[in-house]
Amino acid sequence: MSAIIESVPNFSEGRRQDVIDAILAAYNSVDGARVIDHSSDADHNRSVVTLVGEPAAVSEALFRGIARAAELIDMNQQQGGHPRIGATDVVPLVPIRDITMAECVELARQLAQRVSAELNIPTYLYYKAATRPDREVLANIRKGEYEGLKAALAAGDEDRRPDFGPAELGSAGATVIGARPPLIAYNIYLTTDDVSVAKKIAKAIRHSSGGMRYLQAMGLLVEGRAQVSMNFLDYTRTPLFRVTELIRREASRYGVGIQSAELIGLIPEQALLDAAQWYLQLDNLSPESILEWHLH
Repeated sequence: MSAIIESVPNFSEGRRQDVIDAILAAYNSVDGARVIDHSSDADHNRSVVTLVGEPAAVSEALFRGIARAAELIDMNQQQGGHPRIGATDVVPLVPIRDITMAECVELARQLAQRVSAELNIPTYLYYKAATRPDREVLANIRKGEYEGLKAALAAGDEDRRPDFGPAELGSAGATVIGARPPLIAYNIYLTTDDVSVAKKIAKAIRHSSGGMRYLQAMGLLVEGRAQVSMNFLDYTRTPLFRVTELIRREASRYGVGIQSAELIGLIPEQALLDAAQWYLQLDNLSPESILEWHLH
């Protein structure tokens, strides 16, 4: 069996459909790589794509997508609710089958070097591919967003220099490339339009401010509703159901509840099984308990 990797590139456009379609076409232009999911959000002004395929094919598809985004997105004009530093903001590589994390790290470094050399875009390495401990966390690299990073580099801040490429930002900004385990992007909408409630809850639950390990969170206003936007870095250690119940409890303090939730991109089946097992108290639930597993 051939090796399979997943990548979930995020690019900084969620409003102009013609631009989104052009970038998706670039990702889909390589044999051996396939877009299996994508979503766009106008408030965040961001799109998230899920690619799978053979490592070399996915790497080539990612390069083409980064190049197309650089042509079509001007970060000097871009605005949105989600932190960002580049037209293609972040590109994680995820080992799926017959490939190790170490091999994904090397692939990430090769892609970062190519993007900087051929497209003149500064690139940073993060998480498992990081060259410095402080760059393992994506938020540290994105501190100040595009505008803040541009000013820091212009001022000669050596600590903000990229791993590869020029120490200055053009209209395409910078791109962060790395390797990581599967991540779940999961958002909860509250029964209020008061974004301060979502921000207080996000601060209470995220690891960086004393909350739950392997959890990133921020509060946003999306389509007139307060949203707690989250990334689960390791759902096996910090599961969705535990965080959902914590948010429910924190929200009740402010007299609000959970209106709905959403996934951005795809989710590992085991994460849903874990949630079903907990909520339904099905201690013996397993994949073999599901009818459809026996129909393939």
